[in-house]
Formats: sequence, C-alpha cells, structure tokens
Amino acid sequence: MCLCGGIAEDNARIILLAVVLAAYMLAGAALFQRLESDLEIGQAAEFWRVYHAFRKHHLRGSPLALQRLHELLYAYGNASATGIINKRRRWDFPGSFHFVGTIVSTIGYGNTVPQTTAGKAAVVLYGFFGCSGGILFFNLFLERIITFLAWILRSWHIRRLRRRLRKTTLACRRVSKSTNTPKRSSLPDILDDDDHVDLDQWKPSVYGVMLYLSAVSCMIACCAAALYASLEGWDYFDALYFAFISFTTIGFGDFVSTQKPNYPHVHWYRFANFIFLVVGCCCIYSLLNVTSIVIKQGLNYVIHKVQYGNRDMAAPYLPRRQSSVSTIYYSKKRPTTRFVGKDSIRAEDNSETPRRMSGELISMKDFLSANKVSLAVMQKQLYDAAQKQRGGAGSLAATPNQMLKPGAVGPLAIASEKFESKSTINR
Repeated sequence: MCLCGGIAEDNARIILLAVVLAAYMLAGAALFQRLESDLEIGQAAEFWRVYHAFRKHHLRGSPLALQRLHELLYAYGNASATGIINKRRRWDFPGSFHFVGTIVSTIGYGNTVPQTTAGKAAVVLYGFFGCSGGILFFNLFLERIITFLAWILRSWHIRRLRRRLRKTTLACRRVSKSTNTPKRSSLPDILDDDDHVDLDQWKPSVYGVMLYLSAVSCMIACCAAALYASLEGWDYFDALYFAFISFTTIGFGDFVSTQKPNYPHVHWYRFANFIFLVVGCCCIYSLLNVTSIVIKQGLNYVIHKVQYGNRDMAAPYLPRRQSSVSTIYYSKKRPTTRFVGKDSIRAEDNSETPRRMSGELISMKDFLSANKVSLAVMQKQLYDAAQKQRGGAGSLAATPNQMLKPGAVGPLAIASEKFESKSTINR
C-alpha cells in the first residue's frame, strides 16, 4: 500500500515516528529545563559562595595556597568520582562483577570505568559479546514471559467460555423439555476438548498482557525500592527512581546500589540486588516491547486515518485478539451442531471457514485471512495481465509474501507474532 505522494506505509511509519519522537524530545527538553534549571543555578551559586568565603578568610594574598586549594579540590573530585574515598573498592571481585553486570545489561552507571589502556581494550571486546548475549537473553525472556501470560489469559478465557456454554446448554435443555424434543445426555463435547486446544490458536489481547506486565514490573520495582531505601539510606521515592532507571537500562549513575563500605548481611544484599536487577530489566524490557506494539498500531491508525479519512479502514490495523470460539474449540471438523439460544453455533461438515458465534461480527481481517490464498492468486493474475499488456514479463521471481519486510525481525517481531498484531492484508 502506498500513501499519497508515493510514500510506502513502512516509510511513512518511520517518518511519522521520527517526527513524533523529535516533538517528544523537544517537549521533554523544555520540561526538564523548567524543572531543573533553577536548582542547578542555585547549587552553582552556593558553591561559589562557599569557595569565595573560604578564600577570603583563609587565603588572603597567598597565591601558592590558592593553587594548593585548587589541586586539592581537583584531586578530591576525581577520588570521589572513582570511588577511592568514602566508598567500597571498585575493582575487588564483587565490584568487578558489578561492573561486568552493567556491561552485559547495557545499564552503564558510569561510576566504575576502566582507566588502563588494556582495560579499555578489554571492554570493547568483552562488551561486544556480552551485550549480544544480554540482548539475546532479553529476547528469549520476552518470548517466554508473553507465552506464559498468554497461557494464563487463555486458561481464564476458556473457563469463561465454558461457563457461557454451560448456560447455553441449560437453556437448550429447558427448550427441549418444553418442546418434547430428544434430550442430550451430556454437555457439548467441546467443553472437555482441552487436548485439541493449542496455545498458538488463540492470541491474547496486547492490552491485557501490557496490564499484567505493568503490574508485575511495578510490584518488583516497589519491592526493590523498599530494600534499597532501608539499606542505602535513600528516600523511598529516590529508591523507586533508581529502580526505574536501572530496570530500563538508562543508568544515569547519580544513584548506585552496593557502593557503601559496609552493609548488614552484605552477601545476601548483593545477591538480592543482582536478582532484582536481572528480573526487573527483563520485565521492563518485555513491557517496553509490548508498549512499542501499541505505539506502532497507533501510528498505523494515524496513517490510515489520513489516507482513508472517516471510512472504516483503520479498524483492522488496531490490535485485537482472536475472540472467536471456533478458533479455540473447533480446530478439527465436527458434525453439524445446532443450539437454540442467544449464541447459537452453526456449522457444516464441508465448511472450510471456522464456525463462529452468531452474535459475533466477522471482521475484514478475519475475512482476508481466510481467503489469503485466493487473494494471492488473484493479485498474481492481475499483475501478470498488466505485465502482458505492457509487454513485460509474465511473472515475478518472488511473491510479496516471500519478501523480507521491515519489522520482521527483532524483539518487536517476537512480540508481534505472539499477539498476531501484524496485518494480514497485502498491499
């Protein structure tokens, strides 16, 4: 599909996202300038007030003493930044393990940095493979946590459908008794057909998974903040801020855990800190990728709204889950079944399309998905006819479905596959 002006949808999406991100960053710059600028100016003024007061009362007419003061301040600043004073050692084994953890997780607090040439060279090689392995671990965790949440949502969905189908069956029995029709001896067999239900046949709602991931991430962050606030002596909000900055791998370095010389139960605290960082980074990474799907679908909505106006063409691109009962319970062909009730189910033995609840509207996405083979053949025939009229070749080397499209790889593709949020419409 091409937009007005010949811009493809993928290109239009990335241009629109770049514009939105630029506007978002400009608004953020204005916001933080307004929030933090006054405090920065005040802190600078306070420093120079103390500096000039000390110089006035203790360093009158002594250039050598003033030079020594500047050397002291410079050395103190470097020693404080590198952790030589007032903090534990940075390059003992626990400190070195903390350092490589910030590399692999891509947090990079900046409080511990190599200062030797050999150390800097080692970071380049070590960080290349470490970051690659860390990203792979995050992607595998993303796939499994979404699968686990999908299993939970699927179980809840099946129980809800079972209750609804039991109510429908009871209504059918009452109708059969009143009309003296033969009575069924048991409930429909779809209620006991868990062996034929595959997890991949039902996709969860992206909003449901996003809600669950948000709740789990908030719970982990709150528990971690309680631990940091009690052992580091921070305010709870500062500890919560540190947890968010660490879990999102931003890592400013203004707050860093396990940096004091002594802690109660230091080994248990370091272990708990490691577990919180790993689990928190994985959950937030998954949440960010799920949220990116919602953002992507919002961009699609804007693009198609611009192209089609008020026509209902953007609806198939909004994230939705497969809510049809047939996609869960009717994976295999069954004999024709008829129930009398509000949500009657009708199907034929030779039907190639899945059975649906009578009260459920079929969407354009479902219709095109069921007929995608015919659509592909029709598109190829139309293309061949157009090429013959122009005197061109009659076929292509590769069909559009065989081409690698943007967004087909990476964490976004993993999450999109789990939600089946990518459109099946070929344009």
